[in-house]
Amino acid sequence: MNEQELILRAKRGDTDAFADLLALHERFVYNLALRTIGNPAEAEDVAQEAFVRAWQALPKFRGGSALRTWLYRIVINLCINRFPRLRRELSELTDDDIGSLPETTRLEHDPALRSELRERRALLHREIERLPDSQRMLVTLRYQDELSYEDIANLVGLPLGTVKTGLFRAKERLRQSLSLYQEEPA
Repeated sequence: MNEQELILRAKRGDTDAFADLLALHERFVYNLALRTIGNPAEAEDVAQEAFVRAWQALPKFRGGSALRTWLYRIVINLCINRFPRLRRELSELTDDDIGSLPETTRLEHDPALRSELRERRALLHREIERLPDSQRMLVTLRYQDELSYEDIANLVGLPLGTVKTGLFRAKERLRQSLSLYQEEPA
């Protein structure tokens, strides 16, 4: 049975159909919450609450967007509402200093370079985890979930410029961390 059929059945109160939808999306919902707030126990609570809210609101789901997009919005709203600090950080972003990063260089097929890339990737992931929650959420939505700036702005309810500024600041912070890594003696 496809997702649309499951949605229609679940909207009519079919709990088995909703359980099937939950099974399709539970990993996605949990991972989104985990990447946004960084705490496995909290992420599990947010995921459970997201599915409760989805069940309650499903009769109103019009299908104007994909179910996954709708779930994104529920999870992000729960994360923002659950953590006032995250809401405060997002609201404190300003629209100035928007810029872009230069393109990364192409990797060659060299074992030493691949090893260095693995090290850099691990460092980058550690540094992403150290970002303020609001910046980590924006980076996750943009680069891990591959959402456009516009989609992120709509999803988190912020002006487009604020999203760009938040991502710029996160990238600058990550760039500084990576440049420190490059400057360290081998």
